[in-house]
Amino acid sequence: MDLCWLFLYTMIILVPFLLMQISSTFKFHFKIFSYCVLCLTLSALAAPVCLLKNGGRTVDNMRIIRAFVRTMKYVFGLRFEVKGLENFQIDGPCVIISNHQSILDMMGLMEILPDRCVQIAKRELLFAGSVGLITYLGGVIYINRKRTRDAKSVMAGVAQAMIHDNLKVWVYPEGTRNNSGDLLPFKKGAFHLALQAKVPIVPVVYSSFTSFYDRKKSLFSGGIIKVEVLPKMDISGVKEEDISVVTERCFHDMRRVFFSLSGKAPLQQDASSH
Repeated sequence: MDLCWLFLYTMIILVPFLLMQISSTFKFHFKIFSYCVLCLTLSALAAPVCLLKNGGRTVDNMRIIRAFVRTMKYVFGLRFEVKGLENFQIDGPCVIISNHQSILDMMGLMEILPDRCVQIAKRELLFAGSVGLITYLGGVIYINRKRTRDAKSVMAGVAQAMIHDNLKVWVYPEGTRNNSGDLLPFKKGAFHLALQAKVPIVPVVYSSFTSFYDRKKSLFSGGIIKVEVLPKMDISGVKEEDISVVTERCFHDMRRVFFSLSGKAPLQQDASSH
């Protein structure tokens, strides 16, 4: 019986390893599965630490969460090259915006996350097991994107909380994950939030993941992610009717940096589409 169990355990370990050598599709999905399992495991380990140290839901838990998540890059062979971190040194709250490429963005976010910074995320994340629990404990702000009125009222509350609690808020202005090798046009919510709270905007740009992560090609390998934190944008003198112009200008500035960091030329088709 002992030999049977030993054989079974050996096969459980060897079969996935052998399949990863044979099938790139299996390798991709197995690594995604491993990533999700690791997220759940680290969240489950971090939750009691957060509760013991800070007692409940607070942005201060983000320091603990950040320390746990930063270990993941070693498992998946990722390295970050960061410049411009001094641009996070702002007295008071601000809105941080960045491009949004894949589920791997969490590692990139936690690599440079400044103190007293929370994210705005879709409400469904709250129900993602231990990941939902840890995001709740970290003070993540949830929005039901299907109910626009609720989202607007939440944004008003966020603006008040930013000032009252001295918070930085991280927003993905593309609104969804985009691993196309380019940026999607920005939605205006983050810019309205900054204007309402009367705080600056700090753009953050991550280089393209396509050289090591591509769902269409079943590619998930190690690689280097370049990150640049850009100087803050002061929009104190901007009027409500000018938000579209500011949003467009920020999009083009970040897109230019995106292609520079990625070592690629901008796609010609976008010169006219944006």
